[in-house]
Amino acid sequence: MFKWLETFKIVYETKNFSKASEILFISQPTVSSQIKQLENELNIQLFIRSGRKEVLVTPQAEILYERVIGLIDEWDNLYQAVQTNQQQIIRCTIGASHTFANYVLPPLLIQLYQKFPQVRFSVQMMNSLEVLQAVEHHTVDLGFIEKPLSAPNIHRFPLMEDQLVLAGDPQKGPWLVRENTSGVYYYTKRFLEEKDIDAPVMEIQNNEVIVGLLKQGFGCSVISERAAAGIVHQRLDDSFKRSFYLMRRKTSTFDDIEKCAEFIRQWCESKDNAIGGATK
Repeated sequence: MFKWLETFKIVYETKNFSKASEILFISQPTVSSQIKQLENELNIQLFIRSGRKEVLVTPQAEILYERVIGLIDEWDNLYQAVQTNQQQIIRCTIGASHTFANYVLPPLLIQLYQKFPQVRFSVQMMNSLEVLQAVEHHTVDLGFIEKPLSAPNIHRFPLMEDQLVLAGDPQKGPWLVRENTSGVYYYTKRFLEEKDIDAPVMEIQNNEVIVGLLKQGFGCSVISERAAAGIVHQRLDDSFKRSFYLMRRKTSTFDDIEKCAEFIRQWCESKDNAIGGATK
């Protein structure tokens, strides 16, 4: 049954039997068969197949999903515990949005590595919405975002402020913008609307590519002041000051990961206070 539950989890998240089969490396009929067996075992309907590619979830599937992700987490924790020796090794996957990953995470990772030698950290870069979804789906343990997103089963903690600037020459263009699910897109869109700017836009889904183009004198963009070193820029007003946030699930995890989260909050608070004091 555990295999059926894993298949159910992927179908629930993708809302698509074909995509689930690709992720699980099994055939679509096998996915359908496992879901059907799970439905028969529980005597409920989990998905409504309307003939379209995307399936609809039932209220019973919503309840089951909330329990299943916790169950799978517990199994992963148990598996890690029995596979390691007495000095238990904990794995912590971090999902970080681009600006945080590039300009804040490196020194923080060094501190985490030194403070928690029993934890094996890995890092994935994605935009803010993807980070939130990854934390929700238990594919990352801790997330860092630049956009005040929320979800019922997620704790969100403000960490530190990030000042945005206008970089490059708006008279030359084009405007270099991130995709609409990134943390900075909202501010870029608002700036363009406030200034009634209708200029050519180039969407680039990577901060470092945008910074690289700006350093070569190409384009203009709203970016973090942390990324603007060596680029002609002007600081925007306080309404273009945002926060970085730490995201973690409300359900319990390893104590060491909880301690990591608390250490991160204290470390970021000390850094933010130091920066704030230096600029006043």
